[in-house]
Amino acid sequence: QVQVEESGGGLVQPGGSLRLSCVVSMSMIAIDTMAWYRQAPGKERELVASISPGGNTDYADSVKGRFTISRDNSKITAWLQMASLKAEDTAIYYCNAETVEWKQRKWTYWGQGTQVTVSS
Repeated sequence: QVQVEESGGGLVQPGGSLRLSCVVSMSMIAIDTMAWYRQAPGKERELVASISPGGNTDYADSVKGRFTISRDNSKITAWLQMASLKAEDTAIYYCNAETVEWKQRKWTYWGQGTQVTVSS
């Protein structure tokens, strides 16, 4: 029902930039926090960045100063601007959207993921 669509991944050289986009549609419940996660081969999925409706952000230490998360509440979209990319940033990036509490729980939605490969 709820759709989460990521786009913007691809192959980029070290030091390059990419901008990922996430669009959430058909949500009947208000979206609270939105976030970007990533998972590299053989590693656990990790939180990269998150943003509240009010614009409060949180970043993983590994991406601070290089990545920027933003959102548009009216469009239920989120972006991840990535700069100074490193080979270690190579992973599948997933968009996550968490709803406000409804029926005593928060509902989470995930995108299908978009591949980011940083290589020369």
